[in-house]
Amino acid sequence: MGAVVLGIFAFIPPATAWRLLLHTGPSWVYALAAGAIAWRLVPYSRSLWYSSSARVFSDATFDFVHFLLKGLFRDVVFDRAKLTIGTSRYAVEIHAGCSGLEGLGMILVFGILWLWFLRKELRFPHALLLLPGGMLLMWTFNALRIVLLITIGHFGAEKIALGGFHSHAGWIAFCGVTLAYAGILEHFRWFARSDRQPTATENPAAVFLVPFMAILAASLLIHAASADFEWLYPLRWVSACCALWFFRTRYRALDWSPSWTGPLMGVAVFVLWIALGRFLHPLASTAMPTALAGASAAKRAAWVSIRVLAATTTVPIAEELAFRGFLLRRLMAQEFETIPLGHYTWPALLVSSIAFGALHGSLWVAGTLAGLLYGLALARRGKLADAVIAHATTNALLAAYVLACNQWQFW
Repeated sequence: MGAVVLGIFAFIPPATAWRLLLHTGPSWVYALAAGAIAWRLVPYSRSLWYSSSARVFSDATFDFVHFLLKGLFRDVVFDRAKLTIGTSRYAVEIHAGCSGLEGLGMILVFGILWLWFLRKELRFPHALLLLPGGMLLMWTFNALRIVLLITIGHFGAEKIALGGFHSHAGWIAFCGVTLAYAGILEHFRWFARSDRQPTATENPAAVFLVPFMAILAASLLIHAASADFEWLYPLRWVSACCALWFFRTRYRALDWSPSWTGPLMGVAVFVLWIALGRFLHPLASTAMPTALAGASAAKRAAWVSIRVLAATTTVPIAEELAFRGFLLRRLMAQEFETIPLGHYTWPALLVSSIAFGALHGSLWVAGTLAGLLYGLALARRGKLADAVIAHATTNALLAAYVLACNQWQFW
């Protein structure tokens, strides 16, 4: 815990952190309390997996999966004593962790927080129905996840079934249920206090966030459909292109004239990235992923080409729109569009850069410093083009370094 606190203060001075807490009002108190309660409940929740109550959920999930499978396959095999079910070609065990208890708990916590934060907009007791409704929907999705997993394994893709799909399908279901909460509140007036019909207005945040969200959504689906390697990575590029094309008229209004700031800042970030990567992770594997190395030359070249293309085009545009175009300004004002591009406060720049760094996993330190430099590139002229070009330059140099020097740990 001390290391975490000191790490935070390395980027945000204590006085600045205190001002951030004051500006967030009571929200940080709720978040801290919810996090502390969740942390303390984790050991107890896991102990429930092996209780008689968990067996009830496992049995119910088993029966529902059995019912669904009978409508799809003729050769359904099952063993109720061992909770094993599937087909003659592929079967799984529905143990306590697959009973749906974890998903029910997550949706219950999310639903309670949702009702609390939106209590002024919701009509009670009507809104309380969202809790059992969300939990029932999550449990149904969990059963469907098991059915799809068995189906994927039945048709010969066992590695995908137990690899990407098994771990990521649950998160996809959770995201779907949480989006359902937002959709119900927006379109069903029976749950809301106001009786006015919602009007269709353009969300200014969507212009800056949708391309990045499209990449995240595609990434989640790709991981779910992958086993040992992301062969479907090109879908990220396609999804981002579609989102950028959809808002193309709004992006034309931005000034995209280049300057020397972008390339110079991009080179600086590249040098910093390599230096920090070698210093912080000296033992990282530099080898090409086994699946990619074992592919045909044409298949490998096609995948690498799309990866380089995405890294130098859609990724820098989408991430700079989200982090420097939206988040940096949103941290300064709720109506973020009232803040001109390039204007910043140090707290907002630091927080948005840390969020950007967190996106890069083990290279979060380099990512955070990169976010700071990209933000300063934007601030020099107030043009998002400088941040995008800096980001694209860094990614292009990284791609060249990875391919020329066989340093695949940076990809």
